[in-house]
Formats: sequence, C-alpha cells, structure tokens
Amino acid sequence: MIADEHDDASLAAQALAGRQAAYGALMRRHRDAVYRLARGHVGDADAAMDIVQESFVAAFASLARYDGRRPFRGWIARITINKCHDWARRRAVRRFFSFARPIEDAAYVADAAPDPEVAAQSRAGVARIEAAVAALPVSLRDVILLRGIEGMTQAEVAQILGVTEKAVETRLYRARRQLQEMLRESDAARV
Repeated sequence: MIADEHDDASLAAQALAGRQAAYGALMRRHRDAVYRLARGHVGDADAAMDIVQESFVAAFASLARYDGRRPFRGWIARITINKCHDWARRRAVRRFFSFARPIEDAAYVADAAPDPEVAAQSRAGVARIEAAVAALPVSLRDVILLRGIEGMTQAEVAQILGVTEKAVETRLYRARRQLQEMLRESDAARV
C-alpha cells in the first residue's frame, strides 16, 4: 500500500521496482505544479496538458537517473521546462511552414491570436499578464515561473536552471522590471 507520508525518493524507488501505485502517487503529488509551470510557459491550456503528459512520460522513462537525495519537484520541473522549450521549437517550425502554403490555403489556416471579444471578458487582466510573461526571454521566463509562480527558493531555481543563486536574483529582478514596463505600455495603448 502506498501512503501519502512516503517521500518522493521512496516513491521513486518503489516505482522503479514496478509498483504502479507509486507512479500514480508521484503524478498526483506533482501534476498541478507541472501543469502550472507548463501553462505559464506556453500560455495555452491544451498545450500545457500535452506537456504535462510528455513530462511525466519522460520522467518515468528516465526514473533510474533520478537522484533521490534531491527534490523530485525540481527534477520534474527541469523536465517540464525542457518539454516547454521543445514545444516552442515545434511551434516555430509549424508556424514557418504554415506561412509557406499557397495563398489559396490561407483561408483554412487558423489564427492563433486571441479573439478580441474574448480578451475583453473578465479574464482580460490575467490574459495580459500571461501574454507579458510569455513575451519575456526564456531565461527570464523560466526564473519568474519557477520562483514567482511556483514559489521555489532561489537555490532550487539555481539548481534546476544550472546557474548561480545571484544569477537567479538578477534574472528575477530583470523579469519583474520588464513585466512592469510591458504592462505599463499595454495600459497606455488601451487608453
């Protein structure tokens, strides 16, 4: 029987030993954080769900490489960020090829921009912030999502991203400053 009091390292060890319940327990424990991270990174709920699935499949496929002395949360967050970067690269390639179609086919290409009426609804403020976060450079976006949204410590973020704690602090400061500027510009453009 898998109990909630098991730590991630013992759950990972049990999952490696073939206990399906341990896989489920790890996924239940971390899926919301993985979803929030993916959603914040890509800005699309459906794509975020796909990334969550890809992240857990990749994590469980490479579970033997997980170091139980380190937090599972950080390990799965790094995998999720990598999957988000993969998604962005695939999206860029798809976008490139979508422009290569003949003009007659353009009527069948969906516009990825949000509908202006939807943007005017109650979630307009959240949508503006999500768009601003998505517009940040990747190095700043990763830090603001992990530190600001997921609430990880500077040390955890530094370990996940492979940078120093000072770099995390600097990137977080720059990300917040850029977000403020983008939101101010957005407010000025709406007036």
